[in-house]
Amino acid sequence: MTEQLKPMPEDWRRALAVVAHPDDLEYGCAAAVAGWTDAGREVTYLLATRGEAGIDTLGPQECGPLREREQRASAAAVGVSRVEFLDHRDGVIEYGIPLRRDIAAAIRRYRPELLITLNHRDTWGGVAWNTPDHRAVGRATLDAAADAGNRWIFPELRERGLEPWDGVRWVAVAGSSTPTHAVDATAGLERSVQSLLAHRTYLEVLTDEDPEVYCRTFLTGNAEAAAERFGGRPAVPFELFAR
Repeated sequence: MTEQLKPMPEDWRRALAVVAHPDDLEYGCAAAVAGWTDAGREVTYLLATRGEAGIDTLGPQECGPLREREQRASAAAVGVSRVEFLDHRDGVIEYGIPLRRDIAAAIRRYRPELLITLNHRDTWGGVAWNTPDHRAVGRATLDAAADAGNRWIFPELRERGLEPWDGVRWVAVAGSSTPTHAVDATAGLERSVQSLLAHRTYLEVLTDEDPEVYCRTFLTGNAEAAAERFGGRPAVPFELFAR
């Protein structure tokens, strides 16, 4: 029998979602975010890049601002008003001290109890190779959860008024091939479709399908695939690490 997914913890108020690009969260977990914001929880988005290398027909200087606008509209569709960009270079994000420091600074600034990121492993379930950007940001997020609480790591952050925050209780990885928990996607699924649709310029280059059909089919299919392990309810699965 397939092991059932446990419900995600609900005893938290603030979450920080850290990913590499505009649209990463919309493919990964926007339906869960919609449910959380409906319940009065505060979710902040932190993106390492502006996705400026993501559209072949648009140069980075034009593409970056456009994708930033689409991301802000996308976040608003699921109740997220705070979106921050770190300005690392799209496609060549490097795992290392600068990235860990930037994420740790954001954790100290926003003081989340739940930290969310995207699949940081080499592949998507052994089927497709994951991108270097996803791997770097996911790994750095896992590490920054501890960095943020240690006053002796990145002491320069204290000089900027960012005191240590050791309040991250969980790190949730979306898009994992080994999920352990899930969120009921029923209430947020339609808004997650609209959230992904907000990336219309990107989608029109990505697929020849009608964007709405593409988004609805992809997101509904993923949520229904997780239902077998979540009491028959459409779901957004996560691999959850407790701290």
